[in-house]
Amino acid sequence: MAVMLVGSVVAVAMLCILGAQAQLQVGFYDQSCPQAEVIVRDEVGRAVSANPGLAAGLVRLHFHDCFVKGCDASVLLDSTANNTAEKDSVPNKSLRGFEVIDGAKQRLESACPGVVSCADVLAFAARDSVVLTGGSPYRVPAGRRDGNVSAAADAQANLPPPTADVAQLTQAFANNGLSQDEMVTLSGAHTIGVSHCSSFSSRLSYSNSSTSQDPPLDAALASQLAQACPPGSDNTVPMDAGSPGAFDTSYFQNLLANRGVLVSDQTLTTDNATAALVAQNAYNMYLFATKFGDAMVKMGGIQVLTGSDGQIRTNCRAVN
Repeated sequence: MAVMLVGSVVAVAMLCILGAQAQLQVGFYDQSCPQAEVIVRDEVGRAVSANPGLAAGLVRLHFHDCFVKGCDASVLLDSTANNTAEKDSVPNKSLRGFEVIDGAKQRLESACPGVVSCADVLAFAARDSVVLTGGSPYRVPAGRRDGNVSAAADAQANLPPPTADVAQLTQAFANNGLSQDEMVTLSGAHTIGVSHCSSFSSRLSYSNSSTSQDPPLDAALASQLAQACPPGSDNTVPMDAGSPGAFDTSYFQNLLANRGVLVSDQTLTTDNATAALVAQNAYNMYLFATKFGDAMVKMGGIQVLTGSDGQIRTNCRAVN
């Protein structure tokens, strides 16, 4: 019965995503705001040039938006006196890149007032960040509209934690109509960016005694992480120490060597099916880059608002 229920949930999620994606179009702003994607790309390029770490931040912003009641830019809304917004929930405390979206939106409002949604800006910015760090370009269907609701409790309930195992990750992605293959592929976004020590400190031993790890953690990496993360600190470390600023396959190669920083990363090698997908991506950049673009497009269609639903926010941080 439980299996049938999960299957039904996934089927409904798939139908919702496919229906929403059908309403999104590549080149949606060709007539109404021809410079829309150019403006976003320019703002992202300038920001990432000044601070390369923002590329990973912008990809993460899009993911954290879409996994909480759909890609509606609700992650960008500020808290108010009566409501704690998604961005102030525990899983989102370390999000960054908001000012890049603000800059792009301000320019878009000058060029085409009330036309380009904040949700589409997020989708464009994530794609541009992937390309700037060495990933392959992919076409982003647009036409999303912005939501009016943002609640911290929704983010807490829907975003998979850094301690999630394969079963939990698979369910979280399935709830959003994404397959296990797409889950593994999208996890490859961790080939760029950093993690806070608090996200993995439970894996570290600060004594000379050996400890067993499940999933396993390379001893040399564990020692390096313990030095970088003294007890009580919340420093940041690269999730892909070999090439933290390059969108490549070394993240997957690290997993094969038990050098995944987060439990939710290394756990992908503990299951035969996901381990095989990790191995497929590890040494085939073309395969990974192609699959990643396809998975990002699919993720970008989760529960989108289109047509007359939602609104086009003038300021991404507040409803009109």
